[in-house]
Amino acid sequence: MPDQTRPLGAQISHMLKDRGVEVIFGIPGVHNQEMYRGIEEAGITHVLARHEQGAGFMADGYARASGRPGVAYVITGPGLCNIMTPMGQAYSDSVPLLVLSSCLDEVAARRGQLHQMRDQRAAAATVCDWSEEARSPEAAYGLIDRAFTEFDVARARPKHIQVPIALLEGPAASPPPPPPQAWPATFSPSDLEGVVALLEKARRPLFVFGGGAAHAAAAARRVLRASGAASMTTYAGRGIVAPDDPLYFGAGMARPDNAETVAEADLVLAVGTELAEVDIWRPFLGHGGPLVRVDLDPEVLADHQRASHPIQAEAGAFLIALAEALEAGERPAESAWLPVKVREVRQRWRAETDAERPGIVPVCDALRAVLPPETMIYSDMTQFAYVAKEVWDMAAPRHWHHPFGFGTLGYATPAAIGGAIARPGAPTLAIIGDYGFHYTMQELGVAVELGLSLPILLWDNGKLKEIEDSMVRGQIAPNAVVARNPDFVALAEAFGARGCRPGSLAEMKAAVQKAFTAPGPTLIHLTPEVLG
Repeated sequence: MPDQTRPLGAQISHMLKDRGVEVIFGIPGVHNQEMYRGIEEAGITHVLARHEQGAGFMADGYARASGRPGVAYVITGPGLCNIMTPMGQAYSDSVPLLVLSSCLDEVAARRGQLHQMRDQRAAAATVCDWSEEARSPEAAYGLIDRAFTEFDVARARPKHIQVPIALLEGPAASPPPPPPQAWPATFSPSDLEGVVALLEKARRPLFVFGGGAAHAAAAARRVLRASGAASMTTYAGRGIVAPDDPLYFGAGMARPDNAETVAEADLVLAVGTELAEVDIWRPFLGHGGPLVRVDLDPEVLADHQRASHPIQAEAGAFLIALAEALEAGERPAESAWLPVKVREVRQRWRAETDAERPGIVPVCDALRAVLPPETMIYSDMTQFAYVAKEVWDMAAPRHWHHPFGFGTLGYATPAAIGGAIARPGAPTLAIIGDYGFHYTMQELGVAVELGLSLPILLWDNGKLKEIEDSMVRGQIAPNAVVARNPDFVALAEAFGARGCRPGSLAEMKAAVQKAFTAPGPTLIHLTPEVLG
């Protein structure tokens, strides 16, 4: 392709298109309008959010659904500040998010400029993998390629690139062609041989699969069949193991006695998981024997869990190689795990979950029964989701997305919009609480504008119930946990969406089914009274 000089802002859009970007989420402003000059010419779809936080969550949801980086354009100052919450969420949940912003040309010698911050780049650096300023077209191109390369070879985390306004407006030569495909670090033959030897000797091997192994479910299931191992998953790893696997303990790693179950294993293999606080809700996993860690992130391999066998590798490649090695070798000794014991533990954990937050499990069961198997779910920080994460088995991974680490309210609605855009025609569902809905309710207008057949299940218990319960446990008189809610159905209709208020589980199921084929979003206002 011959070189063509354009303003740098336009060149960036063309470069992104060449790197496979199909959709950009954002809001234009006078400081970043040059970035919009080339979007249509490049053939990229732009989704206009109502708030930069919504744009960031949409890009996050798009990335989780598509497996490709989500991209957002924002303005200097407040635009970047507004998207920092989604950046923090993407950082904690390992989501490939690229945020491109404008920045002022000079901030040290001039004060009082529009959208001025003391140090915009440094502010963004607190919630992403890295934040850099491009001071030439070549630097902008290099940073973009660096970001996309790192998305491929390292743990996926958000990046921020800012470009001075005058540079965006100035002429620039065409960007270079995409660099060759890069590949992540891999394991050595001795690593694989060592794990095979450990599995051959173990009588009670236990795999713990996290979200980093979610793309490798087929290989993980082969490994479990060949090794006779039991398994658990983190919330983000649900769907990696077949729900009917008789030695699958489920996603109950946060249960109070989970550490005791882990301690029964004579070998634990944690693949693609941080074993973070939000995974296990205790400082230590609880293992007494060897611990194999397989992860791309060296920080994980050197953490306080002190793995005896740390292996830096991409989880999928390792699991495929391990499956092939186990299938080619001798069958291991019969597993000492008993399916009846695993089933009893799962039933006890389900009962505990139901007792902690009564009434939600039946709603989960009713909803699960009516959803198409390929439904992708986005949930928010709400008690409904806290229960569902533990009792809702997934048939396939990467079909339930939640703001696990950063734990921000307002995630579900815009993230589900991004997910629906990434999978046109496929069913997508949002689950959000009444308080969290207030954070990003304006993005309902985007779903209406795009005609997305998106059910939004709004669980309304009339308060910040989880916080109220926590205050009561802490012997604090509940304070500031109740806010006046609007008429949510009328609010949805004011946006041009549909709204309904089911009076029973049967009505809820019918409403969800109808919403998947409606020519626009449907807000389904659900209260605990639905149980009768």
